[in-house]
Amino acid sequence: HLVESGGGLVQPGGSLRLSCAASGFILNHYAIAWFRQAPGKEQEGVSCITSPDASTQFTDSVKGRFTISRDNGRNTVYLQMNSLKPEDTAIYYCAAAIGGACRPVSSNYEYWGQGTQVTVSS
Repeated sequence: HLVESGGGLVQPGGSLRLSCAASGFILNHYAIAWFRQAPGKEQEGVSCITSPDASTQFTDSVKGRFTISRDNGRNTVYLQMNSLKPEDTAIYYCAAAIGGACRPVSSNYEYWGQGTQVTVSS
């Protein structure tokens, strides 16, 4: 399964690094995406990293602020979030897709974590 960590409360302009760790399977064999859901809003795809070439994708609102990376030795994917804004406040979920290609529709991801809360507020 997948376990997210690293969420918390941060001031606007601050940074957080979210981790998505896997147990029971090798993350490097899957595309890994981060989704988020804010209260009263639909779930939104934030970023994705493919396998095996590690190509990355980002939604427009986080381009230039967020990066996604893999640490294969730790079987973990990271989402580094810089210059955080209040509108980034949400529960962040990581998801894994068999086959290695990022998928635009969240229902096409086979494995999900439980989510980690990110709150950006002064």
